[in-house]
Amino acid sequence: MKIPRRIEPLVADGLVDAAIRQLMSGKEATVYVVQCGDTLRCAKVYKEANKRGFHKAADYTEGRKVKNSRQARAMAKGSRYGRQEQEAAWQHAEVDALRLLAAAGVRVPTPYDFHEGVLLMELVTDEDGEPAPRLNDVVLSAADARRFHGDLVRQVVRMLCAGIVHGDLSEYNVLIDCDGPVIIDLPQAVDAAANNNARAMLERDVDNLAAYFGQFAPELRDTDYGKEIWALYESGKLQPESALTGVFRAEEGCADVDEVMQIIEAARREEAARQAGRAAAANA
Repeated sequence: MKIPRRIEPLVADGLVDAAIRQLMSGKEATVYVVQCGDTLRCAKVYKEANKRGFHKAADYTEGRKVKNSRQARAMAKGSRYGRQEQEAAWQHAEVDALRLLAAAGVRVPTPYDFHEGVLLMELVTDEDGEPAPRLNDVVLSAADARRFHGDLVRQVVRMLCAGIVHGDLSEYNVLIDCDGPVIIDLPQAVDAAANNNARAMLERDVDNLAAYFGQFAPELRDTDYGKEIWALYESGKLQPESALTGVFRAEEGCADVDEVMQIIEAARREEAARQAGRAAAANA
């Protein structure tokens, strides 16, 4: 096929030899199969912000680190430079997440290069060497649904142990190769410790998996792995291989009324002392 305009810089710099075909086009990017020497890879071309269909971006960018204070101020003001930097940060988020998760043992495509807003990464293939299908395009038996669900829940745990929540995980963001599920599409990945929406996003990710696989294995709809995983994470007990039950019961403890009243009384006395000090200073 003709080289897409956005991939031309990669060809000029010797990173890509030819574009083979368009693989998919989504709300955030268009992905092409490209030839790199003797290897086929993916080139993910990110769409411009005004052409993306991804909503509530602010919920996902909360807590993301920026290079310096100048960049942060520009992004907060919404200046032209700030919008450019915000867009670059959005794109780099996926590259950074892929590298971190691959090192943590999460099954994600290997990233090779990021150049001129194009991510060059591994082409995930099936046993015949063809591009691996998305999960929603695969017919599942009940046994496969249980196996893939368990695999993906474990991947979610490993991601969280690495400090990341996918934020948009569903049957459309998972590929199935000969070894099982591979998680893709991570530009909206969030910092679990710095983003106030991380818990809700993780629970939604896990609920999405339960709802999808529950079509083939109905008992999965009754699991509650999301709350269980987050509770372990919040308590500092979550490990990549933590045993999970899929059952969650919130701890019900009685409030210590005496302790609460003591805190309130101490605060009241402290405020009274401050007011007395101000009055004495005014009289003086």
